[in-house]
Amino acid sequence: MKYIINIFKIENKIKVLSLIGLSAIIFSCTEPIDLTVPTESPRLVIEASLDWEKGTLGNNQTIKLSLSTPYYDTAPNPVSGASVIVENTTNGDVFIFNDQQDGSYTTTNFVPIINNTYNLEVIYNNETYTAQETLISVSEINRIEQSREGGSDEEELDLTIYFDDPANEVNFYYITFLEGEDLLPTREIMSDEFTNGNEMSLLYEEDEADAEDEILPGDEVDINIFGVSEQYYNFLNRLIEQGDNAGDPFATVPTRLRGNYINPENPENYAFGYFRVTESVNEVYTFE
Repeated sequence: MKYIINIFKIENKIKVLSLIGLSAIIFSCTEPIDLTVPTESPRLVIEASLDWEKGTLGNNQTIKLSLSTPYYDTAPNPVSGASVIVENTTNGDVFIFNDQQDGSYTTTNFVPIINNTYNLEVIYNNETYTAQETLISVSEINRIEQSREGGSDEEELDLTIYFDDPANEVNFYYITFLEGEDLLPTREIMSDEFTNGNEMSLLYEEDEADAEDEILPGDEVDINIFGVSEQYYNFLNRLIEQGDNAGDPFATVPTRLRGNYINPENPENYAFGYFRVTESVNEVYTFE
């Protein structure tokens, strides 16, 4: 019995020493690491998407202004006191956007006209920012078909939307799918380079990597199709590509995306964002 007790004492001492050594390793691995993130002076951010949904007047429009913030700052930095004007350069109509003192600027008399060109002018802090876009039309959705066969997993629900592409034109499309309570939509872009004048189709299915977000009967998806310019299509292509490659160690190093804003007097102090003017169609589909 005495021999056995001594063995237990030795084992307990070994366990204590092991725990002390493990604790030393753990605590030595939790030392804080200070990362230096490059910073720069705040830059104006202009969110100006003048979207005209078919079947509406399109007269109510909002443009939002803010300042860029450091990487670890999450609080918004809205801009007030700016001058925001949109001019239809085709017919000379001018639309003044009124400052709501919360970073948003609104108008209730905007007039959207297909194929007319619009110029945005923002004056803030004695700097002038401009951008120009033409209002592009879009076709109605012909139909939406639900199945379990078109996607990558035949056990999962998916849907396909169909719409006509106008003949003898070069067209570009931006499509978003927002399901349920998702915060961000699934974004797709299309061109008619190889399908000019034909019926276009696009499949929507859940990301295979997100097994917990399976589409079920009764789920709703909000679908929007925008007719966009080639310049905006190229901008979106780079934006989506960089977003999809996030976290991929073999992806191309992301670059700063510049929209269509220019600062004529001080070109290096350009604004972030993109000024678009589009016609859109919207439909909410409920899975069966």
